[in-house]
Amino acid sequence: MIPIYQIDSFASEVFCGNPAAVCPTDEWLSDDVMQSLAAENNLSETAFVVPDPSGNADFGLRWFTPSVEVDLCGHATLATAWVLFNELGWAKDVVKFSGRSGILTVTQDDDGLITMDFPACTFKPAPHPDELSRAIAGQALDYCIASNGMHLAVLGSVEAVQTLKPNLRSVAALAEFGLVVTAKGDGDLDFVSRFFAPQVGVAEDPVTGSAHTLLAPYWARRLKKDNLKARQISQRGGDVICKLDGDRVKVSGRAVLFMKGEVRL
Repeated sequence: MIPIYQIDSFASEVFCGNPAAVCPTDEWLSDDVMQSLAAENNLSETAFVVPDPSGNADFGLRWFTPSVEVDLCGHATLATAWVLFNELGWAKDVVKFSGRSGILTVTQDDDGLITMDFPACTFKPAPHPDELSRAIAGQALDYCIASNGMHLAVLGSVEAVQTLKPNLRSVAALAEFGLVVTAKGDGDLDFVSRFFAPQVGVAEDPVTGSAHTLLAPYWARRLKKDNLKARQISQRGGDVICKLDGDRVKVSGRAVLFMKGEVRL
């Protein structure tokens, strides 16, 4: 039997944020079993965590959507750290993960805020293809392609992002790994966003930590500030705190336990 936890990440209460499943095991399951478990869970991500076989970190960490393994997932990393800190007795306030994106360091402070240290994405402006206009039913103010395969479209207002009904077929044809749609925030928010990734079986992701490794450097440059407060304005919604630190992005949020149990194979 395999322990399983379902955590709502980037949330302070259940039914908000982004749900992720976390399966801690003593050693890696086969790739086929991990992919099948992720498909069965039918969440945007299922994380698998084992004592790090390389010895370079505390744990090895892998992330699966219902259809593919991905290089980085922020909300499932946050969920895994929460499980280690709060359910599995990890006594230190720092945990290091080894994954496909290198060594990831995660900390938890005294009031439960979890901060993940990720590599920042590089990005470059790109011509606006016809497929983009079909994907978002209009024109973007700015359009960029990032080093992680995500594409970024900047809209003119929070409302434009909130009410967007994207053409997912065009999104899938446009971007290698998902489309981030964003706008400058209002009130105390620096920016808002939504994320669509039909290419990997996720029509819309509720809150996407990895997208903020692109959003943070983009808006830091635009707003000329390194500390940023953001909200992903999906139906569930979630709050994300970002800090650009050189070529790294510190992404912070909270998480809550929704469910735990066992998988029988």
